[in-house]
Amino acid sequence: MTTITLPDEFQSENSQSIQIFDYQNSQEILKQEIILNQNTFSFLLDGIKEVFFDNTTLSINKSEFLIMKSGHCLMTEKLSEVKNYRSLLLFFSNEILLNFIHKNNIDPKRFSKQKSVYSFKYDDFIRSFVKNLEDISKLSNPVKNKLLQLKLEEILVYLTEIYGTDFLFSLTINSDNITQKFMKTVESNKLNKLTLKELAFLCNMSISTFKREFEKHYSESPIKWFQNKRLEHANYLLHKKRKNPSVIFNEVGYETLSSFIQAYKSKYGVTPKQHQNN
Repeated sequence: MTTITLPDEFQSENSQSIQIFDYQNSQEILKQEIILNQNTFSFLLDGIKEVFFDNTTLSINKSEFLIMKSGHCLMTEKLSEVKNYRSLLLFFSNEILLNFIHKNNIDPKRFSKQKSVYSFKYDDFIRSFVKNLEDISKLSNPVKNKLLQLKLEEILVYLTEIYGTDFLFSLTINSDNITQKFMKTVESNKLNKLTLKELAFLCNMSISTFKREFEKHYSESPIKWFQNKRLEHANYLLHKKRKNPSVIFNEVGYETLSSFIQAYKSKYGVTPKQHQNN
């Protein structure tokens, strides 16, 4: 599967600071590698969307929408019951976001967690807003571009009034610290079933560089480290949550129950069931 760059893939004019696309698909997509050249609203209208970023993973249905920071991510699209996936995508640059912050005299503040993607629930105002966007997307470019400037400001004002400004500053913060980004990506995805290739993509690294960085910071191979973390989580689910081994093996990244039992016994000296009954 090739890497897709958005909004370039839609044959858009890269000079535009705000762009809108009515995206529809009738085939499911699993963990597509995506490079977002601009920040993006994804107003999901049909289907299920799952995204993996460096420090955040989210799954939403059509009762929610996303705002995503520019950068690397993995994206899964699942079809609805009528075999369709649809999302209205609103792309906008960091420059226009910084102008909005300056224009509205929004002061930067310290916040506990910087995230690369945020989800919000639809309400009546947002549904009306999205319907307006659909109509605007059909207009001629000069008119469309002028209206999109106003609509972007409208949605940002509305969201900051309800949810605060944390998401604004998360979008504008640069991730220049390569080591920090690497560590966040690893720690945030230790229980997600991602391949080394997918993890390396989220870090914007080759697989060989990712392995080298990993062993430098964690003093063991990625495969061994992730296996240990998932087995430790399995131990937690068995003892604290009292879950059955046959229920959790896939949740902790094993294809079969037998392979999970074998790995668990290798680490703890007993089978998951024996360990749970002790």
